[in-house]
Amino acid sequence: QVQLVESGGGLVQAGGSLRLSCAASGILYATNTMGWYRQAPGKERELVASIKPSSTDYADSVKGRFTITREYAKKVVILQMDSLKPEDTAIYYCHARTYKDFWGKGTQVTVSP
Repeated sequence: QVQLVESGGGLVQAGGSLRLSCAASGILYATNTMGWYRQAPGKERELVASIKPSSTDYADSVKGRFTITREYAKKVVILQMDSLKPEDTAIYYCHARTYKDFWGKGTQVTVSP
């Protein structure tokens, strides 16, 4: 089993920055993919960014504004979000994929105009 705990959400004005952090516990290897998804009201959950040793992937809507990093020894994944827009408002979920998908409980990010 893997447990994921997010922190760092909040309210920010458009153009501002937030840093999300996700701490994992349990059996998680460096080769397992970790990442962030988000879900806005009335919309489906979507991938924001993911990371594994060989690559990172970003949604087109956040490229150039968000940066995902990972501290492999500490099992921590971080999402640095800059130049935030109101359309980034959503609940952000930490994700890890081992033999199955694991999810955190989510953290609210609200960007005001």
